[in-house]
Amino acid sequence: MTATLGVAVVPAEAAPVAAPRAAVVCPTGWGSLDKTYPASSAEPVRNVRTGRHDCYDRMVIDIPGAGSETLGYSVRYVDRIYQDGSGQYIPVAGGAVLEVRVHAPSYDPETGEPTYAGRPGRPLPGVNLTGYSTFRDARFVGSFEGDTQIGLGVRARLPFRVLRLADHLVIDVAHTWGTTR
Repeated sequence: MTATLGVAVVPAEAAPVAAPRAAVVCPTGWGSLDKTYPASSAEPVRNVRTGRHDCYDRMVIDIPGAGSETLGYSVRYVDRIYQDGSGQYIPVAGGAVLEVRVHAPSYDPETGEPTYAGRPGRPLPGVNLTGYSTFRDARFVGSFEGDTQIGLGVRARLPFRVLRLADHLVIDVAHTWGTTR
């Protein structure tokens, strides 16, 4: 008795090929020069948070109750950042440093009690910049006479924009100077 073993031949299926990722068109024209808006708010800073996007890294400063017309700010690249009032140098890591100055306190103007948990010279509470393309460090500098200062360390001197929205000040720093990513 002879046994025959049969082997079935199954045609191989081609592995699916991932569609090429379309290039992301990133906005340009923001520039890296100082950006300011001369207004102020008595509403205090309550929180600072960050996020990653295809073309930029974003910082959002929450100021509930402040309208977009009362959110004053000054954002600019600096060689070193010094705390208002004391003049103390606050080191911020990165290839370049943005001084983010919000014309709003981080304390209750009536009581003087802090409304934001930031401590001078320390990283921003709850902000983890691991995996960000542009952001390298974010330090609370201080709040003095109604202005709150934050040091934002970035990879290099890159273009940025500032947006005033009701209850929020938004700072976007581009990943590159180019138009696609």
